[in-house]
Amino acid sequence: MHVLIIGAAGMIGRKLAERLSRDGALSGHALEAMTLVDVVTPEPPAAFDGKVTLHTVDLSEPEASATLIASRPDVIFHLAAIVSGEAELDFERGYRINLDGTRHLFEAVRLAHAQDGYRPRLVFTSSIAVVGAPLPFPIPDDFHTTPLTSYGTQKAICELLLSDYSRKGYFDGIGIRLPTICIRPGKPNKAASSFFSSILREPLVGREAVLPVGDEVRHWHASPRSAVGFLLHGATIDLEEVGPRRNLSMPGVSATVGEQIEALRRTAGDKAVKLIRRKPDEMIMRICAGWAAGFEATRARALGFAAETSFDEIIRIHIEDELGGML
Repeated sequence: MHVLIIGAAGMIGRKLAERLSRDGALSGHALEAMTLVDVVTPEPPAAFDGKVTLHTVDLSEPEASATLIASRPDVIFHLAAIVSGEAELDFERGYRINLDGTRHLFEAVRLAHAQDGYRPRLVFTSSIAVVGAPLPFPIPDDFHTTPLTSYGTQKAICELLLSDYSRKGYFDGIGIRLPTICIRPGKPNKAASSFFSSILREPLVGREAVLPVGDEVRHWHASPRSAVGFLLHGATIDLEEVGPRRNLSMPGVSATVGEQIEALRRTAGDKAVKLIRRKPDEMIMRICAGWAAGFEATRARALGFAAETSFDEIIRIHIEDELGGML
């Protein structure tokens, strides 16, 4: 079994490679090789006995994808994207990377299929940003895509392409609509949603965090551990059970910012909560106004996808996975 991870230097890509390295197998097949790709050189996972190939490429370059699939990986995880806030500020770059890069990959697989029948499993990370206000709560699985940001629009277009290329038999694709991943380790990034993690992550280690929105903002979340689980399940699930609608909204936890803060208080006390500094940001508040508060995720749950059920659990997982189990 040969796995290709595009976007392997990012947080989820690193954790996915580490998990695959520990498991040593995927879908009952021994994992013999991993190809890790990003715009910066990814780090090879520890304790992997198979072959690891590292590539530093920009997927938006038309020839890059053909090079990556020349070795015919069995499973492709496509995680590469620029995040929501950056895609909103840099229109051209957002479309070049999030849309053009994805289509170049899909086309490279299609051409390889025409040559020798190559047909990999392709797991694409989409986003709940493909829907936008006004929205019901919870959002049903059959709700139409209504993106209100450039990032959401780019992901929605890619979802349509994935379904069509899968329908034509060029690859066996599944789109995983990730909730906002929380608590993300590391430092805040340019995603408009990064404050959801920072208002918990920084106070848990005694640092100040900035909150740009009000306590009433409600959103849909899952942990990095769940995100990796979604991707692995998407790589192994029988897609005959999924059917022609290949893009799935994942399970998660619906919570307001205020409920997040109260979960932090229960875990780390008032001292941690006092480290949150309120600083309203109009652009982020405007983007948040169109975000999803929660999904039914009935199809995904029925197919075996699972996530946390409370924010206390999400915080506990962060402490276990990133802080050595201790505050």
